[in-house]
Amino acid sequence: MAEIIPFKGILYNPAKVDASKIMAPPYDIVAQDLKEELYQKSPHNVIRIDFGKDKDGDNDNENRYTRASKFLTQWHEEGILTQDPAPSFYCYEMSYEINGETLKTRGFLGAVKIEELGKGRIHPHEMTYSKPKSDRLNILRICNANTSPIWSLYSSTKKMASSILEDIAKEKPFIEADIGDNVAHRLWKISDGSLIEKIKEEMSDKDVFIADGHHRYETALAFQQEMKEKGLNKTGEEPFNYVLMFLSNMDDEGLSLLPTHRIVEIDSDIHPKDILGEHFEVQKISSEGNSGEETRREMFNMMQAKKHSFGMYLTNADTYYLLLFKGSIEDLDLPDCLKKLDVTVLHQFIFEKLLNIGHYEYEMAPDVAVERANKGSFEAVFFLNKTDIMDVKDVALAGHRMPPKSTYFYPKLLTGMVIYSF
Repeated sequence: MAEIIPFKGILYNPAKVDASKIMAPPYDIVAQDLKEELYQKSPHNVIRIDFGKDKDGDNDNENRYTRASKFLTQWHEEGILTQDPAPSFYCYEMSYEINGETLKTRGFLGAVKIEELGKGRIHPHEMTYSKPKSDRLNILRICNANTSPIWSLYSSTKKMASSILEDIAKEKPFIEADIGDNVAHRLWKISDGSLIEKIKEEMSDKDVFIADGHHRYETALAFQQEMKEKGLNKTGEEPFNYVLMFLSNMDDEGLSLLPTHRIVEIDSDIHPKDILGEHFEVQKISSEGNSGEETRREMFNMMQAKKHSFGMYLTNADTYYLLLFKGSIEDLDLPDCLKKLDVTVLHQFIFEKLLNIGHYEYEMAPDVAVERANKGSFEAVFFLNKTDIMDVKDVALAGHRMPPKSTYFYPKLLTGMVIYSF
């Protein structure tokens, strides 16, 4: 079973700071201009700890990681940050609007015992890169804390924890933030022993699926191994044997997955329309009298009508196309759980087998993807439908992994709502 325990969280003191000015998005979506904006918002913005600036003259003794540790200590001494006296879980709710519908995603923050992926009850679903893991490992080494939670999922039709969280969310939150992302982020403490035990009871036999934060989990695993090699793992219950997670029930309403599109470079001797036409029905999307946004909207409506359908924009023709797969997924040399995923068909069939694409970049916003393609050295944009949440579960349980950026859970959890210190 996945072991999930309460912990003594470090939280911002709402009596001393404006929560909307000191929280930050996850490090992996913070571009340089946003980092500057967060720095200007408040001298106590958590970005200084979680993803600080490099400076000229930085060395082994003075760098953004050592400065992060100093901020963590200083703010605690000044009462900007406070640590709860008793172990708690933390109810976290995000209220947001998407496609004209108002939704709420709710879950709880707890410390989850680290285990090797694929050998227990914690399951990944995406591949990772090494560079982000190196950066996150330095944060752990110097700060001895998880500053940003991993978003994980579990499945429970009984919804015992969900019911507890729903009742708690009717009370006044301990802290509430809106950082300008059009999302209301709220946090409540769960320190009642009976409620904690009920949550632990429900989670005692549950599998945990990493939704967002694979790099952070693999970093926590590497840090734990370092501590073991130093002989610091005496009981197995030391704080570094656990990692901060936000756990939400995939059987609740309110979870939103969005697609991440691909901007690609294609060799000049490859003609994508001709090659793809052998395996896909290629339909030109009429743009006569329509704006680019209206044309994309029509393309997405057509894409959503059929499985294994993709959108494609070619820069040299300034034209959008619909790609409808004509073959059978059974012909694809992929595990069954991956065959049905658009994102693996795109990467392993279209990119690798048909078009020999070696360089591509990611973009959430379709209009920005097209703009970047036209301004850069790109020949095309491929548009995806969103991945189904139950497909995430199936892939994870089967022990396979999707390509990076296969899922984008929306909204993003804020960094700084709760810090788990070792």
